[in-house]
Amino acid sequence: MRIKQSYIILKDLRFYAYHGVGAQETLVGNEFIVNLRLRTELKRAIQTDEVGDTLSYAEVFESVKDEMSRPSRLLEHIAGRIVQRLFHDFPALGGIELSLMKRNPPMGADIEGAGVELSVERDKD
Repeated sequence: MRIKQSYIILKDLRFYAYHGVGAQETLVGNEFIVNLRLRTELKRAIQTDEVGDTLSYAEVFESVKDEMSRPSRLLEHIAGRIVQRLFHDFPALGGIELSLMKRNPPMGADIEGAGVELSVERDKD
């Protein structure tokens, strides 16, 4: 079997956090949703059925949770920190697609959420 690309997906990770530009946002907090599509080699895990041959969803979640717990003003900054952290913590990652949404942002609009999306490849050092 020849696998063209393989990904691990974590969908709709929910966090309550205190990110935002306004004082009210950092005081009251809001719900945030993170979606990840992590490009990594899964061929060995497909063959062995061993968690050590893939990325642990739980470990990825803990890395994201830690970054989400550190208040920031901008979603762009948080998204960048999460990507950097995941590349650092998981050397097997070749690329990351991430979306970060703030639910019902305080902007006077009837809106489900606002956010950012990144598609990042690991630097070839």
